[in-house]
Amino acid sequence: MSRDLRLHRIPADVLDYEIVQEQAVALGRMGRALEAVLARLAEFDAAHPRPRAEASLRQLRRALVMEAGHALWMLVVQREACGLRDSRAVMRDYNVPDEVQQHMGLYHRPSG
Repeated sequence: MSRDLRLHRIPADVLDYEIVQEQAVALGRMGRALEAVLARLAEFDAAHPRPRAEASLRQLRRALVMEAGHALWMLVVQREACGLRDSRAVMRDYNVPDEVQQHMGLYHRPSG
């Protein structure tokens, strides 16, 4: 008798396993994307104090906030697709600023 359990799986089980693997990969990718844009936003804020920021810097910061909001939305949607409905853990674990949470899903690419 073969000890390889993969030989005894039905095709639906194999497919389910592959789907779960892809969901996990997508969750990781979305989480890393959110971490990256939140880091860029934190670096920007450290380099450019807001009260004295010029209009062009405020516009760059707004673009970062919008990008972070979009990345957050992508992660939350992916988590919900996996059955993880409570996004409070994401907000806490990734230390998502309120401003980014308020712009979740609102991302407009600059035209031109």
